[in-house]
Amino acid sequence: MIADGSLEVGPLATERFSFDRANQAYEVLLARSALGILIEYPHASAVEDSLRRRTIPVNLSPRSVSRSAELVAAVIGAGNFATRSLLPALQNAGIRVKTVVSAGGINGTRLAQKFGAEQSSTNSSSAIADPQVNLVVVATRHDSHAALACAALEAGKHVFVEKPLALNLAELEQIENVYAKVARNSGIILMVGFNRRFSPLTQKLKNLLDNTPGTKSFIITVNAGEVPREHWTRDLRTGGGRVIGEVCHFVDLARFLAGRIITGVQATGSGESSESVCFTLRFEDGSFASINYLDNGPNSFPKERIEVFTAGRALVLCNFRKLVGYNWPSFNRLRLWRQDKGHNAIVAAFAEAIRKGQPSPIAFNELSEVTRTTMQIAAATR
Repeated sequence: MIADGSLEVGPLATERFSFDRANQAYEVLLARSALGILIEYPHASAVEDSLRRRTIPVNLSPRSVSRSAELVAAVIGAGNFATRSLLPALQNAGIRVKTVVSAGGINGTRLAQKFGAEQSSTNSSSAIADPQVNLVVVATRHDSHAALACAALEAGKHVFVEKPLALNLAELEQIENVYAKVARNSGIILMVGFNRRFSPLTQKLKNLLDNTPGTKSFIITVNAGEVPREHWTRDLRTGGGRVIGEVCHFVDLARFLAGRIITGVQATGSGESSESVCFTLRFEDGSFASINYLDNGPNSFPKERIEVFTAGRALVLCNFRKLVGYNWPSFNRLRLWRQDKGHNAIVAAFAEAIRKGQPSPIAFNELSEVTRTTMQIAAATR
């Protein structure tokens, strides 16, 4: 119909962009300010050549960062979390981002331009193999975390992988085997994005607890809110479900605050229609944590609340913005101007450990322990 002239589509294209301005077209599309967008390509031979290239230069003069003990990163994944949290944190830590990898290329190119990366790619293997890259950041959907982390470790790169580390026991055991073979004694650091333990108020809470003898009782309430059933995080193959993908944060937080190995876990859930779960962790010194992860609460209730009871005292941390002590010597309350869940601090600690040749800010055995415990909770509540 278009060929014979009976269907006129010209008026549908309210905006036109050359191919090299595709990122601007994407912004217009997100803003929903255009009826139709027409992308104008260069001549045929140039298009054919560009389609064969999986990596393209973006910034010929990348933003300068400190060259002392330089860290050069390939960031794999260009979704919301990479955009809002990871890439700004990498920038703040003085890490040079050479390549941003995305599945389709458009998001990666847009982020590379925004954050001063040198190139955009759709080829994660070549980004990992790049001899200039010594750090790989994995921020893809959950089902590729383990494979990408293993590939980066085997290539001799430091790895920062967003949680979860793995979706199932087979993936976790693969990571454990690769780490034992190539990373354990080499100084290579594997880090998982358990940022909440790096929040400044969590650090203050931990300091207060470490100076108080005796067992601790933790009550952690997470008002997670409902996520549509069709969302990818709830798909067991892609996202692993919310226990695997999100509850791991709070297993790690309890493990960090207790400072002891997890020796037991009991869990129950609401069934298939809900991903609310309640579970108890027991630690080797007799401390325990009761954690409620709920998807049926109101938005008006605090999203994350941590209560600790010990030695006739109590501490309450609310939304990583306010910490209050009850009957606590020399401590009453501490409040931040804004919520801080530790996103910048975890990347800064990771970078500092690499530059100074220090151990990982989170020991590998803790990463493995937390991941394995989370899998036990998921199995018990499905």
